[in-house]
Amino acid sequence: MDKQTQGGFARDIAMDLGTTSVLVAVRGRGILLQEPSVVAVDRHTGKVLQVGEAARQMLGRTPGDLVAVRPLGEGIISDCTMAEAMVRAFLHKAAPGRLLKPRLLIGVPTGISEVAERAVVEAGLQAGARRVYLMEEPLAATLGAGIDIAQPQGHMVVDIGGGTTDVAVTALGGVVASACLTTAGDQFDEALIQYVRQTHDLLIGARTAEEVKAGIGQVDGPGEETMPVKGRCLTTGLPREILLSGAETQQAFAPVAEAIIAAVQGVLERTPPELAADVAVNGILLTGGGSLLRGMDALLTARTGMETHLAEDPIRAVALGLEQTLPHLSKRQEGVLNLARKRQLTG
Repeated sequence: MDKQTQGGFARDIAMDLGTTSVLVAVRGRGILLQEPSVVAVDRHTGKVLQVGEAARQMLGRTPGDLVAVRPLGEGIISDCTMAEAMVRAFLHKAAPGRLLKPRLLIGVPTGISEVAERAVVEAGLQAGARRVYLMEEPLAATLGAGIDIAQPQGHMVVDIGGGTTDVAVTALGGVVASACLTTAGDQFDEALIQYVRQTHDLLIGARTAEEVKAGIGQVDGPGEETMPVKGRCLTTGLPREILLSGAETQQAFAPVAEAIIAAVQGVLERTPPELAADVAVNGILLTGGGSLLRGMDALLTARTGMETHLAEDPIRAVALGLEQTLPHLSKRQEGVLNLARKRQLTG
């Protein structure tokens, strides 16, 4: 029997293991940690030097013997060793000195393969967990937004993260129809980098693109706001500054936004009629950091004809849902969920 002590030796922990950021919640204590999913390592020895925000500050600025890496790409683990080190570091940051082989619940995209699922489970076990459980992120996001996922009523959630966008219709505690695409926050950044390069002959970095996206980025609206952007002129090779407008970001982001809208429309077409009727009444729920782009809710409403709501805490919705699931871990399947096989069977 799993012993849960108030003193803290045995704990249930939830982790939203995202491409861009990691959130960690401890049962009974809420979300204790939110940091970038970046690891800084010594290139020669492979020793992990920094994890999280301290490592993020090194992105694009490390000397030759240091490298800052993201262990996850497009929602799945791309570097198992670094992912394991990152998970272990975040577990100890969230509850220093209080862990003795905790049970760990991790959110995963609906499009994850069985091989990728096993990599997530293995990383959790190697990082110190005695048992690892997985939960689909759209389901957790819906729960974290305050919706009772156990009810038969259908709800649609669009979770726009850093590496993946999950579009799903949920009902009766499960995902009925879904689409997972690698068009998400990172692709918005890349689209802006390419736009500035082609339109202004200026090269900017990923961090600058992210700052512009957060500052004036939009996919719908008047676009009157402006922001100074510094980069390297591709003609002279010297530093140069331009004034970028919200309307320009909208133009840059248009192809990425269109891909997300197409995925939403595709899932709606595959949704059973009864649940589609529920979605028409309940509207679409937006979660994830990408949902904070100005005009995303208005754009989805205009293109689908359904009211779109932004979750009260979109960035933490998945973590909040995972935290609420922690008291019920004993009822969940341990290890891989076999999501790919389930999708084939329900085809």
